[in-house]
Amino acid sequence: MVSETLARVEGPNLTLRLIQPEDAEYVHGLRTDPAYNRHLSEVRGTVEDQRRWIEAYKAREAALSELYYVIERKDGTRCGVVRLYDIVTDSFIWGSWILDQNKTPKAALESAVLSFGIGFDGLERSLAYVDVRISNAKAYAFYVRFGMTEICRDDRDICFTYPRQRFEADHAGYLAILEGGAEG
Repeated sequence: MVSETLARVEGPNLTLRLIQPEDAEYVHGLRTDPAYNRHLSEVRGTVEDQRRWIEAYKAREAALSELYYVIERKDGTRCGVVRLYDIVTDSFIWGSWILDQNKTPKAALESAVLSFGIGFDGLERSLAYVDVRISNAKAYAFYVRFGMTEICRDDRDICFTYPRQRFEADHAGYLAILEGGAEG
């Protein structure tokens, strides 16, 4: 069962809330929009298929093996999604991260800080795994700046690890940036 502290996480400018079947049209739209999907696996199916996927996902959410969040601005406007999955004893995979045109300034940093906080603080895991398509130079640069360590690469993907200790060491600095106390 997901606690209230994991169901909805508030930041200075954004909120992460667990995805609901009513979000299917929004998610399907993101995943099929060429502006956002060029670095994602191919999407097949309809909005109704997406709704059924979300409904089935709710069992994985209840088991705390996967948490899928909608990212919203403080006015309730959806501006992206992010997912923690393959949650096991000491680690999780972070991904399915998409921010759309409605995002706030610094939304990338804030949504990453909030979602990694869920994995490290809320779930008490000590290591995150992240992968990015080689062609996604913008995400790659963000992950390197964020302090992730590249551990492997193949013809398509680059894999990173991100330890809880690194997140904890940098957390106060990230908050200062997000709350306007520093440039970033």
